[in-house]
Amino acid sequence: MKRICVILTAALLFVACTDSEKQLKQRANELCAYIPDHELLEKSRDYMTSDFYAVLDTMFYRLPEFEAMDHEWLYYFVTDNGGTIADYEVLSVKKTDATHAVATILVRQKWEDGSFDETSDIEEHSMLMERVNGKWLMADFDGHKADCIRHIAINRHEQQVREAIYDYLTREIGAHYLQGDLCIPVLMIVNEENGEDGSEYVWGDFRVFNYQIAGDTLKTVSGGSHPGKLTISEADGALYVSAFERVEDGAGNQPSAQRIFGTRYDVYQAMHANEKVREYVRAEQLRYYIRIHELNFRYYQDYGWPAVEL
Repeated sequence: MKRICVILTAALLFVACTDSEKQLKQRANELCAYIPDHELLEKSRDYMTSDFYAVLDTMFYRLPEFEAMDHEWLYYFVTDNGGTIADYEVLSVKKTDATHAVATILVRQKWEDGSFDETSDIEEHSMLMERVNGKWLMADFDGHKADCIRHIAINRHEQQVREAIYDYLTREIGAHYLQGDLCIPVLMIVNEENGEDGSEYVWGDFRVFNYQIAGDTLKTVSGGSHPGKLTISEADGALYVSAFERVEDGAGNQPSAQRIFGTRYDVYQAMHANEKVREYVRAEQLRYYIRIHELNFRYYQDYGWPAVEL
């Protein structure tokens, strides 16, 4: 009798184990619908661990618009920008401990009409699952979490550099123009390099605009372009501009620009001389300024020109 009980118990445990694996595979199939490809769905929050969702939310929506898409590969988890749709198949799920599992996902690309793209190969991907409060959630996908964390850390440092430049341009240059209600610099950065002494160097066309507020419109009062090379230093944990080598006005403009920018001169000239590029960057950075400061401006307008919608 005792032997029969042992056999029955073992059989029940085997069935429970099999059911568990089947349930994990089914759950992995459900989670595939929330793999953040090109966009992060708001409802994905309920299907991801809180830290994975927070990292992706920062990556997708909290970085400056003018910077984030420079690293667009982070958005294309499964498909590229070719117009196909990912078709998922969970090959297997392996538990690594009581609260973690790794799902192996096969992905084929199909067109919007449902037919498969015969030119693309079947790719194998890995989804990390974690059991939180009794539910299996997506905790990572192909190691993208670490990629995003690294990128966000780099971005935050870059933002500190930009904030130091904004502060310098506002205090040291914008203050010498006819004043308005707001001074909003525009950074057209050509290149950035780290110096051996720990300083950072930023080459670019640095523009300053003072605006008067008129309802939902920012009306330009004054401003100007100040190309050159900035030196960024650190003191007491804060970054600041310690030097600014400027391109000269008048007859010395081109020779000084060529000297300061060196091999970067052609890139600088292409940006500086292209009005469409200048205004595109200006509008983009104005939108970012308005968003992070929670302002409600819809237009900016230079004197004698029609208003530009933001």
